[in-house]
Amino acid sequence: MNPLDRIGAVVSKEFRHLWRDPRAIAIVLLMPVVQLLLFAYAISFDVSHLPTIVVDADRTPASREYLRDYVGSPLFEIVEYADSPGAVEQAFLRNTAEVGVIVPAGFGRTLAGGGQAKVGVLIDGSEPNSARVAQAYTNALNLLATQQVAIAWADTQGVDVTGLGQLEPRVRTWYNPERRSAIFLIPGLIVVILAIVTVQQTAVSLVRERELGTAEQLTVSPLRRGELMLGKLLPWTLLAFIDLVVITALAVWVFGVPFRGDPGVLAAGAALFVFCCLGIGLVISAVAPSLDVANIAALLLTFLPAFLLSGFVFALNQIPVALQWFSMVFPARYMITVTRGVFLKGAGWGELWPELAALGIYAVVALAAASLLFSRRTR
Repeated sequence: MNPLDRIGAVVSKEFRHLWRDPRAIAIVLLMPVVQLLLFAYAISFDVSHLPTIVVDADRTPASREYLRDYVGSPLFEIVEYADSPGAVEQAFLRNTAEVGVIVPAGFGRTLAGGGQAKVGVLIDGSEPNSARVAQAYTNALNLLATQQVAIAWADTQGVDVTGLGQLEPRVRTWYNPERRSAIFLIPGLIVVILAIVTVQQTAVSLVRERELGTAEQLTVSPLRRGELMLGKLLPWTLLAFIDLVVITALAVWVFGVPFRGDPGVLAAGAALFVFCCLGIGLVISAVAPSLDVANIAALLLTFLPAFLLSGFVFALNQIPVALQWFSMVFPARYMITVTRGVFLKGAGWGELWPELAALGIYAVVALAAASLLFSRRTR
């Protein structure tokens, strides 16, 4: 029997084991789709319709004109008109409002007299992302209102301001003009989901062989160590690519994520990343004493680093330098750069070769470590 026949026999055995366990098939093929849908809809940094409580103690045309910008804004949703500032704190405590706008008495009279009218904007900072967006938007609204007041005053004084120099900034957002969270998150979700599926399933494969008592049979068979590992890896590589195609199709057709780059770059990066994850899974499988330990180790080494130390949610340049260096230990860091570069920016081989090279080196090291650990455990 030649090496190809021996490898084919292991691959056939792995597929037969999968077909006899419908739950495993569901986890490998259906769970990534469910995870993508759940994460894509549940995780969002888009901020809109913040519940807002308004206290208009002035009740003049000037105060109503000022509040009109809040009423017409898609960021704020007026949920209550109150009579006293104390109602704002009560609304925050009841979680019925996140923004409070207070217009004090005398607001209109102060503006009409050329004075500096004051307004209060209170923001619930328990959710920092919404608080930052609300504060920036409120500052912009107040700046615009101040300009309108200045222009109105100049008109009453007979001053022509049309001849004054003006600054007209033209700001454009590339790659994600609408700044949708889904466009940013889904390319990273692909990496997270692939890592979870491949590492976890591979991590339990050899442990399951030991618990079933078939590991000794494989050891004394004519199979060489490399052939056994290759036979174990090929089925999961094929299934991972099926997951990649399905998830990519959902991302493009369901969530409208653009695909601007070279599919070949994505395929190469995915292949290297899958081998990295399979190598990690085999390392865990070689050292884990039981299925429970293998599952926990796979979760700790994939899910948490892929979320926190890959740039998936938090930009790497915003975390401590020590953690930036530590993130290089995990392949998801490099693969997320590849997926976002291919999907969003149309990056190709020339731009992404450092990440592809890092994934290739990582795959070689991980598989070599897995082979060494497996041979030591066998002896």
